[in-house]
Amino acid sequence: MTTIPAASSTSTTAGAKAHARAQEAEAAASGAPDAVVPAESWAGQIAADKSDVVWAETVAGGSYAHRVLAAGSSVRLTDIAGDACASVLLYNADAPWERLNVADTAKVQWQVYTAPGQLLLSDQGRVLASVVDDTSGHHDILYGTSAEARNVERYGDGAPEGASPAGRELFAVAAAKNGLGRRDIAPSMSFFQGVTIDAEGSPTFTGSSGPGGSITLRTEMPVIMLVVNAAHPLDPREEYIASPLEIVAWRDRRTDPSDPRWVATPEGRRAFENTADYLKGRGIA
Repeated sequence: MTTIPAASSTSTTAGAKAHARAQEAEAAASGAPDAVVPAESWAGQIAADKSDVVWAETVAGGSYAHRVLAAGSSVRLTDIAGDACASVLLYNADAPWERLNVADTAKVQWQVYTAPGQLLLSDQGRVLASVVDDTSGHHDILYGTSAEARNVERYGDGAPEGASPAGRELFAVAAAKNGLGRRDIAPSMSFFQGVTIDAEGSPTFTGSSGPGGSITLRTEMPVIMLVVNAAHPLDPREEYIASPLEIVAWRDRRTDPSDPRWVATPEGRRAFENTADYLKGRGIA
């Protein structure tokens, strides 16, 4: 750990500067999770040109990330160690009162389980993002993320700055950084910690598929993306467990009528057509 000299005090400008620079040096030396800036300097692997990378960040357990992304961005989330739980919210970046509707995402597509081809629908019947690849298969669209009261009961703390932060509290912090409030925090989708439903309608927590699982989303509209990495509310383990999550996004393309996903289902086709019509009116298409 970096030690600040005794003569240094954050009550003075010089002392505050020394403290801030020491913290930065300590974080760099420890390899602490952080965003890569500029993103194109990220050292990992993707099929796209590195100059197209627009977001590269490792999110620690019990933390969050957020970004505004253009339409036609690919976003790959990776469960590095096998215990991440990525809860995601999406908003129309130009009109954030339009946001992810997980109920319609399941109901309109007659499918409660996430897989390639699933469309993440807004409350206006448009496609905010689509799932283009998935090597995990362990996800949950039903149970959202944890609440502060539940985490206090289970772990003794649910505050965002505490040892076991609740997902909704972390979402509130990420939302505020994008001009959004608690009233804007809708039910979220969770990736990498699976839940299945049996014939009687009861949930079974299936947990992770193991280290290295990934899911790739394609943004079909300009979006605000909020990501929280917090223990799943149905995780039966006594300890609060959430391992690091990697996020990498790069410039790609939107789905167009030549893509089989566009016409895979009548419901999906209508959602894509609604999206294209909206974007054309906004001058984005």
